[in-house]
Amino acid sequence: MLVEKNAPASAGLRVRVEKGGCAGWQYTMKVDEPGPADQIYTHQGVSLIVDPESLVFLNESRIDYVEALNDSGFRVENPNAARNCGCGTSFEPKAA
Repeated sequence: MLVEKNAPASAGLRVRVEKGGCAGWQYTMKVDEPGPADQIYTHQGVSLIVDPESLVFLNESRIDYVEALNDSGFRVENPNAARNCGCGTSFEPKAA
């Protein structure tokens, strides 16, 4: 994906959590370059970029790319979610 988008070598997949979606909070993803406050996680040569505000919601989460007959894409397995929406792109966080 990074090669297809002609992304610079420092770029990675940015994962953010924003208000929205049918469960209250939603995941957004895009190819981006890291900023000075971002956390960067690297696995098999690919960087995952998370801003400090989103990190609170994504702590201990697992992000994977799944290929299936009916739906392919990134999936977030989030232990901080009390419930997820049916499409898997939004969630309700557990109470603090």
